[in-house]
Amino acid sequence: MTQRTRGREIALQILYQIEQNAGMAPVEVRRFVERRLLGDRKLVEFSEGLIAGVRSNQARIDEMISEVAENWRLDRMAAIDRNILRLGAFEMLFCPEVPTKVAINEALELAKRYSTAQSSRFVNGILDRLQAVDPSGPGPSPAATPDGPATAEATVAPAPADKPTPLSVKSSRAIAPSEEPTRVPEEASEAPGPTDEPPPAAGAP
Repeated sequence: MTQRTRGREIALQILYQIEQNAGMAPVEVRRFVERRLLGDRKLVEFSEGLIAGVRSNQARIDEMISEVAENWRLDRMAAIDRNILRLGAFEMLFCPEVPTKVAINEALELAKRYSTAQSSRFVNGILDRLQAVDPSGPGPSPAATPDGPATAEATVAPAPADKPTPLSVKSSRAIAPSEEPTRVPEEASEAPGPTDEPPPAAGAP
């Protein structure tokens, strides 16, 4: 695991916690990040930059995800998948210094570690379609021809509103997030206090 991968993990844990506990104070966020990253200044700044970037652009990021997810409403997605998508979308569309495939692959690694195999394919399909979206304007461009997905396994197609579409590894078939219980990030099942640490997730390595 690279240092930046670890920084992304901590950013994901915080994004998840903030969504579960909107009253989480900035001082608690800072304390959590510094403790998990062992006070590495550059890595702390990197992780905090991801958190701040996702938070400040979240309305637009959520709008873009909703556009390409079609019948899958954002609030129907597993909370951890939703935040993985936000983090990946931010790096892919708002961080020009990060190659698109790096942003997608990092998001897929987070999905594989903290969610399910089905979710990693779902994340791959959503982020692949987001390549055609202009973050400064509405909707995907019909003339856009994005690069292939990082794993070239799946794309997103409309899913019925009342149940998920079965997952397929074929790119011409629809994919949807798993309805099975999703693991939450380790150390992030509940917001940390000034001194306590969140319990590890079930099944986390």
